[in-house]
Amino acid sequence: MPLSRLTLALLASLGLASTALAAPTAYPLTIDNCGTPLTFDQAPARAVTIGQSGTEMFYALGLEQKLAGTSLWFSDVPERFKAQNAKVERLADNDPSFEAVIGKRPGLVAVQFEWMVGPQGVVGTREQFADLKVPAYLMPSDCEGKDNLSGADGTRLQAFQIDSLYKSIEQLAQIMDVQDHGDAVVNDLKTRLAKVTASAGQRRDQDQSAVFWFSSADLDIDPYVAGRKGIPDFMLNSLGMRNVIASDEEWPTVGWETIAKANPTFLVIARMDRRRFPADDYLKKLEFLKNDPVTRNMDAVKNDRIIILDANAMQASLSLVDGIETLAAASQKLRQDH
Repeated sequence: MPLSRLTLALLASLGLASTALAAPTAYPLTIDNCGTPLTFDQAPARAVTIGQSGTEMFYALGLEQKLAGTSLWFSDVPERFKAQNAKVERLADNDPSFEAVIGKRPGLVAVQFEWMVGPQGVVGTREQFADLKVPAYLMPSDCEGKDNLSGADGTRLQAFQIDSLYKSIEQLAQIMDVQDHGDAVVNDLKTRLAKVTASAGQRRDQDQSAVFWFSSADLDIDPYVAGRKGIPDFMLNSLGMRNVIASDEEWPTVGWETIAKANPTFLVIARMDRRRFPADDYLKKLEFLKNDPVTRNMDAVKNDRIIILDANAMQASLSLVDGIETLAAASQKLRQDH
């Protein structure tokens, strides 16, 4: 029996309409992925992820049984995914070898960053995978409106759009023929984002600012901080806050003297389990901020306005909205204290 308009309206208000009405994928399926067409004759039976963001999308979509291996982790898996993650092999904490990925005979490789699989990919190029008839799907959030050939982390030509995150989830769900799950995940993110931004909407006259410190190649050199058009910048703009970093690079290095002169309201530092650089340890970041002669005199340090945020929440991931909610709570607390 066809659903009535009233029923559809009620489902839509609950974020369930698209889930209830999702149609199965019609194969062969061809999608445009960052300018490269990818064709699937059926839902891949095996997949490998290069990047924590895609891995957690697979878990949220209920596809852990299809994952033959994961790699490139920044943080420990969230509690809600631990049971699923325990069933999946981790090929590498950081970048896996091309041979390790291909050895799993994947019908899909989901890639978070183009510097992993791209023209200068440390794992390989998309052409290398295509030669073996393995589609390499690159997250749209890392290619749309972005030049990835201009430095390690690339430069944003256009500001990050949250729709690119939703697109990743929806396209992976379509490829794997679980659109109902994809719709549910996207609707949940949209609902939470709308709630936190609406709550912040009346506070946009507040001049609160921040800088995001991801890591540093060494603690005594300039830190990697978030540029003005990237994902952390989107997080701040969603709350009516300002990024003090003006560079369009994704994660430029900026001197502490410059940052101190900008005097941000908050310092946001990444917490991660990765240990590629000394400053990956957030406790070492805290120690540096409180003892360095430049940083220890910053208002944010003296007044304990340091926000510790999971590194994955600074990425185009399922944790992105978690990060915005954490920022919103800190912003609100500061207003209440004053």
